Amino acid sequence: MRTLTVIEFVTLDGVMQGLGSPDEDRDGGFEHGGWGGPYFDERQAAAAVEGLASTTAYLFGRRTYEKMIGFWPAQPDDNPMAAHLNATPKYVATGTLTDLTWHNARVLDGPLGPAVRKLKADGDGTVAVLGSGVLVQELIAEDLVDGYRLFLHPLLLGTGKRLFRGMAAPVRLQLVDCTPTSTGVVMLSYDLLR
Repeated sequence: MRTLTVIEFVTLDGVMQGLGSPDEDRDGGFEHGGWGGPYFDERQAAAAVEGLASTTAYLFGRRTYEKMIGFWPAQPDDNPMAAHLNATPKYVATGTLTDLTWHNARVLDGPLGPAVRKLKADGDGTVAVLGSGVLVQELIAEDLVDGYRLFLHPLLLGTGKRLFRGMAAPVRLQLVDCTPTSTGVVMLSYDLLR
């Protein structure tokens, strides 16, 4: 059975919006896009490549899928992240997209809860969720998340979409790994205590 791991880059105040570029996600008038760039280092790159070994599927929300397909399919296969993303099965939780053009991408079939439970049951390894803030909220509400891999940045933005929003009940986590980087980012891995 697969586990489902949410992988997110967040600020110290929990913002996950607009990591990569100034115009990535301007919802709500967000003006701090691209905040993650100055903090990237080789240790984070190595951790990302290391995480590929156990990832046997990806799960994206529609907006994240549309952002990813605009970049990753055009990257060369000598980029390990590109090679893995392009070859590995990808599932998209969407009610609007029907024809996915990225190799090995398909629409998640049916209501989210049963479809993700089936996806987890039909294989081994990890289903990795990248970004996909709205989807993550739904996965948390459905109790489908098994772990979190967080890249916690030493930055306070004060505004923006938060990773953890209203939750119905407390969720207990167990720290599995904690690794600092040269730029002050702390890479944290947590499993849910069930």
